[in-house]
Order: sequence, then C-alpha cells, then structure tokens
Amino acid sequence: MPRVPADNPMSIAKVELGRRLFYDTRLSGNGTYACGTCHRQALAFTDGRPRAIGSTGATHPRSSMSLGNVAYNVTFGWADPGLRSLEAQIAVPMFNEHPVELGLKGREAEVVRRLGGDADDAARFAAAFPGDAPSLTFGNIVKAIAAFERTLVSGDSPFDRYLYRDDRNAITPAAKRGMTLFFSKALRCSECHAGFNLSGPVLSAVSDPAEPQFHNTGLYDIDGHGAYPLWDRGVFDKTRAPADMGRFRAPTLRNIAVTAPYMHDGSIATLEAVVSHYARGGVRSAIQSDRIKGFRISPSETADLVEFLESLTDQTFLTNPAFAKPGMGDVR
Repeated sequence: MPRVPADNPMSIAKVELGRRLFYDTRLSGNGTYACGTCHRQALAFTDGRPRAIGSTGATHPRSSMSLGNVAYNVTFGWADPGLRSLEAQIAVPMFNEHPVELGLKGREAEVVRRLGGDADDAARFAAAFPGDAPSLTFGNIVKAIAAFERTLVSGDSPFDRYLYRDDRNAITPAAKRGMTLFFSKALRCSECHAGFNLSGPVLSAVSDPAEPQFHNTGLYDIDGHGAYPLWDRGVFDKTRAPADMGRFRAPTLRNIAVTAPYMHDGSIATLEAVVSHYARGGVRSAIQSDRIKGFRISPSETADLVEFLESLTDQTFLTNPAFAKPGMGDVR
C-alpha cells in the first residue's frame, strides 16, 4: 500500500471526484487541456510524444512521465529533489509558465467558479470533503486528483505473474533470458531500475524512509565537459551543483513498451536504441554516473532483453475502466 498523507485520506467519493477532475478540461486556463491530455491510459499515462505540449501549444523540454505506481515515488517529476508528494507535484503542471502547461497561475478562483456553477460538481465535492465548508476549493481539487492518482497501480504484467504468482509459463524463454541479462552484473540495468517498480527507491505505507536517486546516463556532452542543453540540465537547474549536471530520476520500466520515445526528452525512439545507448556507455563524460560503463551484447541478446522489457506490459492497467475517462466504459 502506498503512503497516504494524513490531511488527504482516501475515500471512494474522493477518488471518483479526482478521476473526473483528471479528465476535466476546465482545469486549464483556456479550457482545452486536462491532466489526461498528456497522460493517456492506453500509453501508461504518457502521451506518445518526444516532449509534451502544453495547453497553449508550447513545447515542454521534457517527456510526460508514466503515472503507473506513481504513489510509490520518493520524488516526483524528472529532476526535482524537493517534490516529495503528489499534491506538491500537481502544482507544477498547473502553474508552470516556462512553458505553460495547464496555465492556471493566477486563475485559481476562476477554476473554482467554473466548477461551482455545476450542481453535480458541488454535490461531488460535498461528498468527497464532508468536513469542509466550503468543500469546493482549489486545494481540494488538488487533493482529489492526488487521491485518484494513488489508485493507478500496475502489477498484473506477465513478469508479475511469473515472479510473484509462480506462473512459469507467463513469460517466454526469450524473456527469461532477457531477465537474466537485465539483472546481471555485466549489464547492471537493475542497479538504477531497482525494486518492485523497476525505478529505484520507493516509499510504501510500511517502508523505511528512502532518499531519491538521480543519474547522469551520458545522454549529452555538448562542451566536452559533460554539459547538457541549456534548456534542461536536470537536477543542476535546481541545485546549481556541478555534480548534478544531467542527473535525472530513473523512470519506472513498467509498461515501457507503450511509452516510447524514451529518456527525459524523448530523444531515443526505440527500446533497441536505448539498449545500444547503454551498451556503448553513453556519450561518455567525466560526470556521468559510474554505473554507465558500457557492455558487450549481441543482436540476439538485445532481442531477448527487449522481450523481457515487453513482458512488463500490464494490459489490465492499460484498460482498467476505473482509470478511464468517465463515460468511456465505466460511469459510476
């Protein structure tokens, strides 16, 4: 079970309200975008673009991250050590102006008025937040969306059935060979993509506190000293510490087969190309992670590794009507 903040307990009414708000375009400044615009269920709540596009048409420097098992994250977003809750993370797309995403900065009261004009919405907020007066507030909009996102749990892939349910036939022989490669000391994939979420440290209701991890995977070296493009330099843009140049959080590999293109900026198109990038050790610089050493891998081994990664696809998660836009398979 994921951790739940004491000031935002879960309830069926709140989750259902959050689901509706997640897909509601009234939560963008110009009324054209919703959270679900950039986070599409069939793509594991990514958008299929190299870099996201905001409600005004501006291109974001980063790719939309998957929301699968997002409630277990230690930090949120690609490269912000300070984002430690879903509630805090939601403020980023709502208020970010460089570029504009949802475009809500300074328009919080307007959004509340938009929703307050609908009697059905008012009733849903009252049910979700029965102790609050008023119940329809901007803060409660954020809390409801966060509650919904905490239900986006993915754990029914062939790999899960093989590993946790002892179904020996859940994955193919090729995927089993690929799994051996993935967890091998030669490739070291699992050193960054660790744990049940294949993403590094996680937090649950019963786990000990964990510190976030960020990695420079050798994607760029534009000055011969490891520099990344000025528009996105990872954790460095938050800390200004030279050692943080190009460091980003390892995303979950669950459902990775449907979340192309890859890396924080969508700069690698296929899983095969991702394997090739790591096999050659990235572009190599003095400040890249010491885990990115390069390795030897044959074409057949690459195919096996990719088949293992494809076994992480959870069709139940991608089609669960409880996560879908209301009116698309499950209206409760």
